Amino acid sequence: MTTTTTTDSAATAAVEAATRELHLPAIREHASRLAAQAQRAKSTYLGYLADTLSVEVDDRGERRRRRLVHEARFPRIKRLADFNFDAAPTINPATIATLAAGGYLDAGDPIVLIGDSGTGKTHLLIALGIAPGEQGRRVRYATCAQLVNELVEAADDRRVARLIARYGRYDLLALDELGYVGLDARSAELLFQTLTEQTKEPRSPSPQICRSVSGVP
Repeated sequence: MTTTTTTDSAATAAVEAATRELHLPAIREHASRLAAQAQRAKSTYLGYLADTLSVEVDDRGERRRRRLVHEARFPRIKRLADFNFDAAPTINPATIATLAAGGYLDAGDPIVLIGDSGTGKTHLLIALGIAPGEQGRRVRYATCAQLVNELVEAADDRRVARLIARYGRYDLLALDELGYVGLDARSAELLFQTLTEQTKEPRSPSPQICRSVSGVP
């Protein structure tokens, strides 16, 4: 019994050291539990290894999804499950569910949300932006004013081409408050360049979801 305990302690220490070196936090946290589970189930060594690696893969995927949502810079978290479709009877829940699945991203189709103030455009914009982030896609949220100001400053510093190229690498640009602020010719041209930017890879332009005021295309 003493030999087994010592061996297990040494193994636990080795797993702790190795998983820290290899950056495998989920395996470090769950290795002992999975080993006990495998022993009870009489799993094979390969079965235990597969279960252990699956835990790490799942955890890494979840951390990546959380990071992508965080890096999108949403001002707050809004989800489709919390949207009150009863208060917006003109919005078809099935259409929103289809958009949330993300097919329009692969097709490169832009989406424009048009409606009066208080009808839930920003809620839907954020929720439809979070969905692809949780699917592993790169998303960026910005208000139209924020984006234009950033573009103008970059143009003044002669780095606008790099900035536009960076925006073009996002899988989705969620643009809020389009039409709330008037744009001069220079700002409108910079915004147009950003919305039509393509990545160097042979694919469609990065799609956008734009929240617009009523009557503004």
